[in-house]
Amino acid sequence: MNSKRGFTLVEIMIVVAIVMTLATLVVSNVLRARHNANELAAIVAFKTIVTACQNFYANTLPHTYPSGLSDLIAPVSNPAYIDSVLASGTKQGYSFTYVLIDTESFILNADPTFFGKTGTRHFFADESGIIRANSSGQASAADPVVE
Repeated sequence: MNSKRGFTLVEIMIVVAIVMTLATLVVSNVLRARHNANELAAIVAFKTIVTACQNFYANTLPHTYPSGLSDLIAPVSNPAYIDSVLASGTKQGYSFTYVLIDTESFILNADPTFFGKTGTRHFFADESGIIRANSSGQASAADPVVE
């Protein structure tokens, strides 16, 4: 009787199926973690922009909020309020839109660059500094507060 060593095709297919299942679980968890990191980064960037706008307002006479995010990048002689990447309006999967309403008010929105992939929540803030979120569309002052 000849006895051959090795794996049968069925055994190899079972091992490949198990490895593929584990890989699918790992990849989906990694993508979810990245998605959550993008949303948290957007919230932090929001806080940074709102604080920068408040500082700009306090240091400008007559008091006014910046006309755009690019106003928050200071010349070399002065410290910058925000970095140039954030001032460009896009950072870590989110697009930031700043609108000056008048000298006393502004609105700030952040929307995922690729909805569902880079984020699923839209964010809103104004001069009050309260950040609000909406999962179904662009956020506004009527949406729930982010905690």
